[in-house]
Amino acid sequence: MNLNALLSRRAAEARPVRVLLIGAGKFGSMFLAQARHTPGLHVAAVCDLAPERARASLERVGWPQLRYEARTLDEALARHTTFVHDDAPSLIGAGGIDVVIDATGSPLAGVRHALACCAQGKHIVMVNVEADALAGPLLAARARSAGVVYSLAYGDQPALICEMVDWARAAGFEVVAAGKGTKYLPGYHESTPDTVWQHYGFSAQEVAAGDFNAQMFNSFLDGTKSAIEMAAVCNATGLIPAPGGLRFPACGVDDLAQALRPAGEGGLLHHRGQVEVVSCMHDDGRPVERDLRWGVYTVFAAGSDYVRRCFREYGLRTDASGAYSAMYKPFHLIGLELGISVASVALRGEPTGSPDAFRADAIATAKRDLRAGETLDGEGGHTVYGKLVPAAESMRVGALPIGLAHRCTLTRAIARHSTVTWNDVTPIDNEAASIRREMERLYVSTASGATRPARAEPS
Repeated sequence: MNLNALLSRRAAEARPVRVLLIGAGKFGSMFLAQARHTPGLHVAAVCDLAPERARASLERVGWPQLRYEARTLDEALARHTTFVHDDAPSLIGAGGIDVVIDATGSPLAGVRHALACCAQGKHIVMVNVEADALAGPLLAARARSAGVVYSLAYGDQPALICEMVDWARAAGFEVVAAGKGTKYLPGYHESTPDTVWQHYGFSAQEVAAGDFNAQMFNSFLDGTKSAIEMAAVCNATGLIPAPGGLRFPACGVDDLAQALRPAGEGGLLHHRGQVEVVSCMHDDGRPVERDLRWGVYTVFAAGSDYVRRCFREYGLRTDASGAYSAMYKPFHLIGLELGISVASVALRGEPTGSPDAFRADAIATAKRDLRAGETLDGEGGHTVYGKLVPAAESMRVGALPIGLAHRCTLTRAIARHSTVTWNDVTPIDNEAASIRREMERLYVSTASGATRPARAEPS
C-alpha cells in the first residue's frame, strides 16, 4: 500500500526506477500511457523489432516527440528521456537499467530475455505469460539464484488472481478455487483465424478498420490463453487443475460460491484448491447474468460456524450451506496497471506472483484430424489449441507444450482433440526447447500431482 510513497521518494531524490520495455504492442502501449504520469519511474528505453512501430505507439499514447528522440541509452539516462531501439540483448546488457519488461508475447523471445536478465543482474517482469507457462518455474529459479526478481505482470489476470489468493490465505481462509472469466463455447476449441471474427461478432468493415491480429484474438477464444494463464496461476500459487483440464462452466458472480465448491457438496470442482475459468455464455449461446468475462475471482471457505455467521452478518454472498463465499474483481486493466509490478519488484524486491514449482502445463492439442507432414502453427492458429493439465500428466505422456508447437512438423497423424507429444514432431532445436527440456529433467513428480525441483536451485 506504500508503493506510491516509495516512488515519490525516488522522484524527490532524482533517483527514478529505470525501465526497459521490450515489445511496444497493445500491452506495452498501455503501460507507456501511464508510465509518463507515474512519479519515480523512468522508461529509459523501448525496444521493438520495428522501432517505427514503437515510436508510433509512443505518439499514440500521448508522449511528446522530444521525450523519445534520444540517440543513445546513455543520453536517455542523462536527460531523463527515452531511447528507442531494436536490439534487446544490447539494452539488457547495458548499465543503468533496473527492471526489464518482456511484453513480446513470444515464448522463445521471453525465455531468451529472462536468461539474459539473470546473467546481467536485471529484474524481469514477464508480461509474456506464454514464456512463463513454457518454462517459468525454471526461469524463476534461475532468477533467484542470480539475486534478481522474476515477476508475473500486474494488470494481467494471472497476477491479479495470485494477489487474491494471497489475500485470502493471509487472512486465514482456505482457497477452494480461483480463476478468471472469459467468453467460451465448446465449439471454440476448433476456431481458427479464418473463423474468429464471426465468433466475436466483428463485421468485415470493423476488422478492416482496426489493428486486429486474428491469430492472437483466436488464442483467447479457442481456450489456449485460458490454459496458459491458469498454468501460470497454478505454478505460482499451489493450486492444481482438475485431471481433465478446464470445464469453462457458465457462471456469474452471484453463483461463484455455489458452483465452484467440491462436487461432493453439490458443486463442480474435482478437488479443493483448483483453478477454473468461468464462461460468460451458456452452451446454447445465452448470456450469463452478471458475468465475469473481464474479471478474476477466488472462492474461499469459512473455517468455523463463527466465521459463517460473520459471512452472513457482513452481507457476503455464500453457497446454500453458508460455508463458502467468493471475492471477485470485475475487470483487469492489463498494461495500465503494470507499473504496480515494476514498483514492487524494484522497491520492495517482491514479485506480483512468481512460479515456485511445476504444477500445471498448457499442452498442444489437435483442433482437427491432423496429417503426418503438416506444420503446426502454434497458439491461436489452425492446427492446435492449448489444454490445461496437471504437470505430472503432461510429463507422463510426454506432451508437447503449446509454446513450442510452432513451425514444427508432424511425423504421424493426430486425431482431433488428441494430445501432440514430443515424439510426434520433428526435433525442435532452439534455446527455449532446451530450457524446457532441462526443466522437465530437473523437476520430479510427487503424489500430489505437482512437480518440484530435484535439487534446491537449478544451475
